[in-house]
Amino acid sequence: MNQQPNNPLHGLTLEKVVTQLYEYYGWEGLYYRIKINCFDNDPSIKSSLKFLRKTQWAREKVEQLYIQTFCQ
Repeated sequence: MNQQPNNPLHGLTLEKVVTQLYEYYGWEGLYYRIKINCFDNDPSIKSSLKFLRKTQWAREKVEQLYIQTFCQ
């Protein structure tokens, strides 16, 4: 069994991460913190997930923001 006790994202889906960040900051707040178009141009959870799943650097920024926001 692969346990990750030091990984704050362990067990969280990308959808859960994006949804919690959106509920906390809103789309405008997310775009202010991470300048990616999926948070600015007609944003939705679905379109953001589609972009983040194929764009590793953007996903890493979103995951880092989640850790800074909820895990400190």
